Amino acid sequence: MSILVTRPSPAGEELVSRLRTLGLVAWSFPLIEFTPGRELPSLPGRLAALGADDMIFVLSQHAVNFAHAHLQQAGLRFPTEPHYFAIGRSTALALHTVSGIDVRYPHDRETSEVLLQLPELQGVQGKHALILRGNGGRELLAETLAERGVNVEFCECYQRSAKFYDGAEEAMRWHTRGVTTLVVTSGEMMQQLFSLIPPWYRENWLLRCRLIVVSERLAHLARELGWQDILVADNADNDALLRALQ
Repeated sequence: MSILVTRPSPAGEELVSRLRTLGLVAWSFPLIEFTPGRELPSLPGRLAALGADDMIFVLSQHAVNFAHAHLQQAGLRFPTEPHYFAIGRSTALALHTVSGIDVRYPHDRETSEVLLQLPELQGVQGKHALILRGNGGRELLAETLAERGVNVEFCECYQRSAKFYDGAEEAMRWHTRGVTTLVVTSGEMMQQLFSLIPPWYRENWLLRCRLIVVSERLAHLARELGWQDILVADNADNDALLRALQ
């Protein structure tokens, strides 16, 4: 089994390193990269406007990293008063590590659907929520909170952009190296990978690979694109991906 990990840096490289330590053949092929978000300069003011009953949602470790670096540069910290929520354990841990703040997160799966089931997010009418995220992304969390009477705003802390590759060259490289398993952790990256690979390699290699994804939603998208051998990891962090790959 030769594994191609499409996670961005540094998580992708970390997973590949752990797989190689276990004696597995693995390669890193990051499909996207990150730069500071357009709304990052407005973050200190937005945080300062929040009160003790308000909520902050952090949707990825990248949001934590870019927000923390910007606040640190300004000599500021995350305010301790609002209630903090993260999309999953890794993001919650990243935020707690840099702030010392208690962060609530879903213990089951790292999805907006499961996050929204938390008891603290019922009966939230009239509260204010600030969502720290990248450019774009799903709107389910914001839409559901708004339906529950929450005043929702976003802060784009980072931007995702596609890394440029020569599709034919990369397809030949990974096909020649005998890659049979793919790790894809977002719908955006799955679509990008599918579009990048030329039709012949797509039919004769890409769609024949086993695909490791991190949610049923991604598995559904993969089936629509033509993959058949799909495994859903029990979470989106590297520990869960490692369990799935073993």
